[in-house]
Amino acid sequence: MTLYTTDYLEYFLTLVSWIVSNGIWGTLADTGLFAVPFFVIVVQEWLRARAEGADEGNKGMLSAYRIETRIWVAVVVLIFAVLPLITVDFSTIEFNTERSKQCQAFVPTGEATKKPEDTAYGASFSTLNGQSAKVPVWWFMMHAVSRAVTSSSIAAIPCGFDLRQMRMEIDTTRVKDPLLAQEVADFTRDCYAPSRAKMFQDRPELSEEQLYDVSWPGSKTFLESGDYYGTFNSTKPRADWPYSESRDEGLARVGSGGGYPTCREWWADETIGLRSRLLGEIEPTLLERFTNWLADRSQEEINDSLIRAVVAPAQQSMTLGQVYADYGGQVGHTLPNATARVASDIGAAAGALAYFPAMDKVRQALPMVLSFIKLAMVVCIPFVLVMGTYSLKTLTTVSMIYFGIFFVEFWLQLARWLDSTIIDTMYGSGAPHSTLNPLMGLNNATGDMVLNYVMAAVFLFLPLFWIGALSWAGFAAGGALQGLQMGTSGVKDAGGKGGGMLMKGAKG
Repeated sequence: MTLYTTDYLEYFLTLVSWIVSNGIWGTLADTGLFAVPFFVIVVQEWLRARAEGADEGNKGMLSAYRIETRIWVAVVVLIFAVLPLITVDFSTIEFNTERSKQCQAFVPTGEATKKPEDTAYGASFSTLNGQSAKVPVWWFMMHAVSRAVTSSSIAAIPCGFDLRQMRMEIDTTRVKDPLLAQEVADFTRDCYAPSRAKMFQDRPELSEEQLYDVSWPGSKTFLESGDYYGTFNSTKPRADWPYSESRDEGLARVGSGGGYPTCREWWADETIGLRSRLLGEIEPTLLERFTNWLADRSQEEINDSLIRAVVAPAQQSMTLGQVYADYGGQVGHTLPNATARVASDIGAAAGALAYFPAMDKVRQALPMVLSFIKLAMVVCIPFVLVMGTYSLKTLTTVSMIYFGIFFVEFWLQLARWLDSTIIDTMYGSGAPHSTLNPLMGLNNATGDMVLNYVMAAVFLFLPLFWIGALSWAGFAAGGALQGLQMGTSGVKDAGGKGGGMLMKGAKG
């Protein structure tokens, strides 16, 4: 029979934990300590009957019935939840990498599993020191149910787009060809700058969309009007455009045979124009991701927006609506409020150099720490059930905590999905704060920076809140997940030192 895990660290630790748990149970059985709870049950019920005092009823028969009932319950718990009866092997869930990137949560493949014998783990870790893992019937069922419910809940998370990562990639895209970069500069000098100057002289009535459009070299207003890009030419001969008598009359001929394309030709030619060559500088996979995200936009509009981000990354001002509610300052913001906000923004930006790397390391460490918590949980089960005298209450509490620890994985996946898609939610297509620029129209730096701090903390807050919520149903989960904070504190401090070193270097 097979139990499924999400990665090979959990695979190994789960195998180890049940082998160790089997060894602990063997010790309890060999020493006879497993029988102590039955003696404790008899003593407890005898003392309980004695404490109730004598009355007309038969206390001896009542206590006998109670002892019999509790012993039968203890025997059932012992057989199903303590005795290791099922020999199991372990498999890891295989994930669809491309689909997981799209959905920002791990998505299993159609085959769903990868057998241990298909990996190096099959020979090394199916047994340890000749011991194979055996699991009690109840905990086999709990593991299977917990994994199924957790995986199903993760699958219920909607697929989204990591707009934060997409924006970072497009922001770091640069024109790699130095000759092409120089040609863009030449186009700006020969075409865009004169067209802008002429427009300011003519002072036409422009709509908000047109004002936004004319703020970059690929402006449709300039391309479609004969008064702008149709009038101006390159001031230098271009080898890609042969000399034309009708177009270049009066301009100097050169040995290369190059001509002087109009600005419209220079930019918009489908094969050798600047627009098509600049589009080639963008990774096709990144372009495909933006196309999938902006399904309601035309391909031409998407391409222009990406090219604009590469050659002229100035962002359009956002709408005036409030994106994030906050309680900072007074309503209307006085001068002292504004001064305090500026100072706090500077402090938050500086603190981010240390805080974000630290929390990134915490996010990497959380699944590892969670696997070790699961190991500790399994190892503790025999002791807890024996000390709880094999009671149903103890079994139920331990089972709920067992499920709760498994379900933490869902909260981590949800937190990562929220962190990946929150920018899309706030500013994406159809959002109340989308702008004229469908891709880069985002400059609410203050609110976004604070949101980044909050999202970093959510990875710890949501799991702890979940375990605390189990107490609402009467399950004393206590500090079952305190290890998440304790286990990640060291890597958090180490990660933060990298940002601190950058800050010191900047000061130096």
